[in-house]
Amino acid sequence: MSLVADASVQRDMRHRFDVLRVLVGRDLKVVYKRSFLGLGWALGMPLVQLIVFSFVFRKVLEIEVEHYSVFVFVGVLVWGWFHSSLGDSVGLITSNRVLVGQPGFPLAVLPNVTVLVRLFHFLIALPLLVGMIFWSGLLPNVSWCFVPLLLIVQYLFTVGIAYPLASMNVIHRDTQHVTRVLLQLMMFLTPVFYSLDRVPEELQYWFQFNPMVGILDAWRSVLIKGTTPDLAVLGRLSVVGLVLLFLGRRLFVQQSHQFIEEL
Repeated sequence: MSLVADASVQRDMRHRFDVLRVLVGRDLKVVYKRSFLGLGWALGMPLVQLIVFSFVFRKVLEIEVEHYSVFVFVGVLVWGWFHSSLGDSVGLITSNRVLVGQPGFPLAVLPNVTVLVRLFHFLIALPLLVGMIFWSGLLPNVSWCFVPLLLIVQYLFTVGIAYPLASMNVIHRDTQHVTRVLLQLMMFLTPVFYSLDRVPEELQYWFQFNPMVGILDAWRSVLIKGTTPDLAVLGRLSVVGLVLLFLGRRLFVQQSHQFIEEL
């Protein structure tokens, strides 16, 4: 019986992986279908943001940060992955009525699809970031070995939030509007285009409650400063991400039985 159960679990896992792979490929094709620049848009938008932020905050507001172009580009890419993943996830169920209505379809893979698609965009732009790092006179070092860990931590954290957002929006459609407002506000409360040192000292403590502050600092420590990220912060973020993933997925699965009725 145990061997039969193990074989059943393995078949289920393979099925879910195949569904995940097919849906990621489908979404990528849909995004760039009949697009002149194609995957170039994955580089175009971050570059536009880099130019705007560099001009406004370096030239107009005269923010002095060493290697500012690299500093901003790291912020734009890391924040962009988080922001776009959650922005797309909130309407995930309401925009996939056909899949929701299919009996036996593993709905729990959908938030992973959205985050993986945005991760793909992030990885496309990563070589450009590496080129900017070299151009700025910075060299790779052993700290870059932490990049896979940073990807995993941010992935867990993002998917953990994506699950409840997707399920809540089915019942409360205002969730998508509130999420967009909160993400917009959160961008200005995250040091994407400014250094945390610019924040008044009495407010810096409160900024630490923003998980993206710790994640961004870890990315910049590894890629720009060439130092080991704060492992204590990454450890806490990993625990929080796993808890969010467990609770968020559990809520999603519990409510998934009502999705077809709500739609």
